Amino acid sequence: MAVTGSAKAGEPANNGTMTMHQRRPFPPGIHVPSLTFFEADGRQDIDWDTQESHLRYLVQAGVQGIVVAGTCGEAATLTAAEKSQLIARAARIATDNAKDELTVTAGCSGSCTRDVIDQTCAAQRSGADFALVLAPGSFAFDMDQTAIVAFFQEVADASPIPIIIYNFPSIVNGLNLSPETLQLLGRHSNIAAVKLTCGGIAKVAAVAATAPPESFAALAGQGDWLLPALSVGGVGCIAGASNLFPQTLVEIRRLFVKGDMAAAAELQRRMSLAEQGFAQAGLNGTKWLVVSNRGYPAASVHCRRPIPRFADVKKMAEVAEVVSAVLPIEHKLAQQGAGS
Repeated sequence: MAVTGSAKAGEPANNGTMTMHQRRPFPPGIHVPSLTFFEADGRQDIDWDTQESHLRYLVQAGVQGIVVAGTCGEAATLTAAEKSQLIARAARIATDNAKDELTVTAGCSGSCTRDVIDQTCAAQRSGADFALVLAPGSFAFDMDQTAIVAFFQEVADASPIPIIIYNFPSIVNGLNLSPETLQLLGRHSNIAAVKLTCGGIAKVAAVAATAPPESFAALAGQGDWLLPALSVGGVGCIAGASNLFPQTLVEIRRLFVKGDMAAAAELQRRMSLAEQGFAQAGLNGTKWLVVSNRGYPAASVHCRRPIPRFADVKKMAEVAEVVSAVLPIEHKLAQQGAGS
């Protein structure tokens, strides 16, 4: 239904073509920002065999959702066609494994509002349920909080799927959404959640204080503060470490929901130490950790250029040592899941 006239503060902005959206909650739980794997040839085409193996592993690990073409998926290096294929294959693998309830979220970010809207439409056609959207950092010098609100409202007005705000200041030239901005955007019927890759535990509490999670949900952007986020009203996380430790993070949340805070806190402490290894490794090192421990082909370990190769032998040993303490826990949980 077309809408005309100006919007009041906190209501969807009018871009002349918007339709009213029925609010759709973002599923609570662990959503994995999947890595993207590439061939070792000169063009570094996507290694679809390894990609599908990894997506299948994540689906079978019991997570609530998969995010494709996000930061961990090297979205900035992917073509529109590749993004569409990643979405479609993730959705198909979920269906093939009787996980139709699993949510597929697609990264839809860029420097131009029109382009981001087009990406959400393409994502919906390929089978995505939600769109993960960054603030447009290319023009950070002119993007105050008012401009950021207008951007997200316009995208949400036009997107055929609900929007997940992605607050990650370090990759968008320092743009950082304030608690007030998040609370305002959370009123939009087509903005379902925010991923906070800013360590902003206070923002989780602020969101939870003003909106129920089925209306506007807050998620931790790292696995090292999943439990603190849950304790103040967050619903889960979208964390790169879940590419290797999906069941550990699922278990932390399960223990929290069960009310076993002591066990959840102990597991969170272990996971927090492992997360330090991922932070030290960076994106190329994260891929190396996953490839090394999952037994994927060594040829698929590298990020797309110009991201440099992870080749520092000393750092390899250091990050492998840091994450090693959680590997037995993940393996045990995987065995328990296979036997249940």
